[in-house]
Amino acid sequence: MNLAAIGVPGLIIILVIILILFGPRKLPEIGSAVGKTLSEFKKSAKDIMDDDDDEPKKIEVQKVDTKEQVK
Repeated sequence: MNLAAIGVPGLIIILVIILILFGPRKLPEIGSAVGKTLSEFKKSAKDIMDDDDDEPKKIEVQKVDTKEQVK
C-alpha cells in the first residue's frame, strides 16, 4: 500500500486525530521537528548521491598516477 492510496479524506482524519492527541500547542513543535528531519534526510541523500558521482573520477585519477609511477 502506497501513500497515494490514502487520499485527502484519509489525511484529514489523520490530522484531526493528531490534533486531538497532541493538542494545538504541541502541533507547531511537531511540525518543526518533522520539517527538520525531512530536510536533514534530503541533505544526506544528496550528499550520498554526490559522493557516488565523484567516486569514478577518483578511481581514474588513481589509475593515471599508478601508470606514471610505473614509467
